[in-house]
Amino acid sequence: MTHLWVRAEQRQNEERVGITPEGAKALLDAGLKVTVEESSARAIPLAGYREAGCEIAPENSWPDAPADAIIFGLKELPEDGTPLPHRHIMFGHAYKGQHSGKALLQRFKTGGGTLYDLEYLVDETGRRVAAFGYWAGFAGAAVSLKCWVAQQHGSICGPVGVYASKDDLLDDLGTELDALSDERPTALVIGALGRVGAGASDLCESLGVPVTKWDMAETASGGPFPEVLQHDLFINCIFARPGTPVFVPKSALTAQRTLTVVGDVACDPDSDYNPVPVYESATTWESPAVRVYDTPPLDVMAIDNLPSMLPRESSEDFAGQLLASLMTLPDLTSSVWGRAKAEFDKHTKTL
Repeated sequence: MTHLWVRAEQRQNEERVGITPEGAKALLDAGLKVTVEESSARAIPLAGYREAGCEIAPENSWPDAPADAIIFGLKELPEDGTPLPHRHIMFGHAYKGQHSGKALLQRFKTGGGTLYDLEYLVDETGRRVAAFGYWAGFAGAAVSLKCWVAQQHGSICGPVGVYASKDDLLDDLGTELDALSDERPTALVIGALGRVGAGASDLCESLGVPVTKWDMAETASGGPFPEVLQHDLFINCIFARPGTPVFVPKSALTAQRTLTVVGDVACDPDSDYNPVPVYESATTWESPAVRVYDTPPLDVMAIDNLPSMLPRESSEDFAGQLLASLMTLPDLTSSVWGRAKAEFDKHTKTL
């Protein structure tokens, strides 16, 4: 019997989960065993999973799960260096040159486990079967606007937190913008045709922010892109990969520019292919922006778990997309899981 073990997230400010109680019930009905850990932070209450028939385990007990269990979480594991003997479904952030990713892959290699990276669960066309991208873009644009509002008050963006719904977020941010004036900043979204870019664009348009939408056609030249500097906000929704152009080079810091906020939703600062190489590490909910230049200011927002600002909506959306693939877990050689395993094998061979 295939055993899916849904772990509690151990990262601060992470309330998302990759499966709903309804999805768990569907897996149980299909003959899988589902264990769900208790969680002090999960946006979806444990009672629903219990009522669905899931077994309940103590929070963070996954290291002691049966050897054949498949551990399912979203964000990173504690970086304690311990070997990883289980099969894990999660976002590994380990295949695009991230320096911390090499350590994670080494833990899998040492322990004999396997990573089925959620970012690399793709269909036969190479399109991801499930993504949080829309809500990452939506929340990332919101925090970027908050950074711009803070600049108008002569400060830098303060802490951000969880919202019960997108309507609450829009009401809060709309009030902040209206308190300034009727004018809105201008925004440029690169990657506008993708899920992330669509979320960022929708947030801007919901608040009356004029948004220029670029995608592959507009960036095919490889740069430079002076238009980026002619907008108040630039929101990067392009994931770093070999061949990704540089959109904000270090020379932009001292160039004549309107740009004062970069929202790096893709957030790959330690990647060798970072298209916004003017900052060095992700920002946090407590300190959402890092100021990389003072006059005129240039702030970078680079929070790497943005969908958790709207944990219930983003969890339900993602879980709905992923369920069909979870239903095929009894056959890990199936197309989706087989491709993810091949990606893992390719990268562990380079260690």
